Amino acid sequence: MRLFRPGLFSRVLYPDAVFRISAGERSLCLTFDDGPDPDSTIRILNILEKHKIKAIFFCKGKAAEKYPEIVDRIRSAGHIVGNHGYEHLNGWRCTTEKYLKNAESAVPFTSDLLFRPPYGRMRLGQYSRLKASFKIMFWDIMPYDFDESFGAENSLRILKKKIRPGSVIVLHDTPRSFVPSILNDFIIHTYAKGYKFILPELKV
Repeated sequence: MRLFRPGLFSRVLYPDAVFRISAGERSLCLTFDDGPDPDSTIRILNILEKHKIKAIFFCKGKAAEKYPEIVDRIRSAGHIVGNHGYEHLNGWRCTTEKYLKNAESAVPFTSDLLFRPPYGRMRLGQYSRLKASFKIMFWDIMPYDFDESFGAENSLRILKKKIRPGSVIVLHDTPRSFVPSILNDFIIHTYAKGYKFILPELKV
């Protein structure tokens, strides 16, 4: 079963985490997970530049270490780089110490201020420890752009249908993602609906 929004239970478990932003009635926040990737990330950056949109890229430390020039381009374009762990660990399936070490290992290549848990899964102990150092960001919309069985048209349909004021949208800059083929259409749609994309103020 696909869940396009986190359940209310997640917001209760992680009360200080960001799921939506509040800066303006028609504001949205674009975020991208799992990069950088030499094809997908570059194509996404070009689309964002065309529309003068700034976004948050939650980079895996391992990929960021491999492609530091792409991380530099992300930052130089005015986007924010966030921490998505060095490896893409499922917090439910590893110890707190291993999870924390994985996040710390990504810091030199990504961020020491902003963290997104891979899969959106983290134990309460992991959350409690990490929120002392990081602002933790989840999302409001997940269109399954990485799921080949779902398809690009369905991902775009979900994005158009589910956006609402303050939505934090999670997309992916990976080889499997449909994002480069649908992002331009989605941006045009949102502009026509009177939305704008912003980078929220995020303080730990």
